Amino acid sequence: MAALLDQQLSCRPLRSRQVVPGVVVDISQGGLVIDVGAKCEGFVPRDDFERLAPEEREAIAVGSEVLAYVVQPGEAGEDVILSLSRAQAARDWATARRILDSGDTVEEAVVDCNKGGVIVRLGTLRGFVPASQLAGSRSPRDDSSSPDSNRRWEALVGERLQLKVIEVDRERNRLILSERAAAGGAQQQEREQLLAKLAEGDVLKGQVTSVVDFGAFVDLGGIDGLVHVSELSWHRVAHPKDVVQVGDTVDVSVLRVDKERERVALSIRQLEPDPWETIGERYEEGQLLEGIVTRLTDWGAFARLVNDEAIEGLIHISELDDVQVVHPREIVRPGQRLTLRVVDVDPERRRLGLSLKQAVQGELLDADWEPSLPKEEPGAESQISAALAEALGDEGLPQSEAAPEGPESPPST
Repeated sequence: MAALLDQQLSCRPLRSRQVVPGVVVDISQGGLVIDVGAKCEGFVPRDDFERLAPEEREAIAVGSEVLAYVVQPGEAGEDVILSLSRAQAARDWATARRILDSGDTVEEAVVDCNKGGVIVRLGTLRGFVPASQLAGSRSPRDDSSSPDSNRRWEALVGERLQLKVIEVDRERNRLILSERAAAGGAQQQEREQLLAKLAEGDVLKGQVTSVVDFGAFVDLGGIDGLVHVSELSWHRVAHPKDVVQVGDTVDVSVLRVDKERERVALSIRQLEPDPWETIGERYEEGQLLEGIVTRLTDWGAFARLVNDEAIEGLIHISELDDVQVVHPREIVRPGQRLTLRVVDVDPERRRLGLSLKQAVQGELLDADWEPSLPKEEPGAESQISAALAEALGDEGLPQSEAAPEGPESPPST
């Protein structure tokens, strides 16, 4: 009586899609009979048993303890139908969920690929690693002549990847993994270590990883720092891509380190000679220069010096013309090339004052009258020679520079 009562108490009703433990009591050509502790034994069809991996089938014998998935619970006198392959899948889904919840990293081999990414196995499940979730260093097979784009990641087949589970949806049969997320944990530790060591003034070598409108990001070996567009060069930069490209290796100087926000400000131009430090050696008041107008403001126009693009001077609105100018656009336009005169050099304040009207009018002509000759005007050279002759006297000029004959000139001899 005690044995019968114990058997009755151990019996439990089976439910469809339930996974229950059992013991193999018979193996035949038709399938397996498994004691799951219910009122009747369950049966596993041979085709389901064949779905198991060869090594798993060989490990199962009479007396083996297994997990079985209830396909048909045996209600209304029906046989109890079980599945070992589905039980494995249910176990693997549970494992995938545990890995997702814990954030653990797994190592799995790539078994296949398509144009969107690669496929790995997590137990009996097929997991997908999208191309966007592969490590940044990964690149598709370089075979543009091949029409089979589904094999673009074929080089990764057989390679073992460190992965994290990022999505588990059993109902939709979706198992998504990420190599980037797995690398993120190790990278975070490297980032923290690097941030702890970085200091302002450090000079490092890095690789450009991204170029945007406001600057370029440089990988320092675990953390990306930003080189603002203003720190790319001493020259005015229209767009960062004019200076650097993705993949370039550059030397950078650390400007600021924000450890709380994990941000690093970098500079490339700080490692180059500052052209303003020696501007006083190259330019002086009264000198004529060539400049290209870069921008206009209400108070004047800025011009970049030809052959010295790092220096930009200001043509104050009062130095544009003798007449009153309401706005610089009345006189000049961006991109226009001008002959300008230096009126102020201030290295400490990094300022260079220029004048258009003084260059046009020829003020301080005795300092540089030869470069400012309006050669395109016929007779201009003769007119200047005549003016100089009047100032110096006819005896002070070579015969070739005497004033031309005319109605008011002395008769030629």
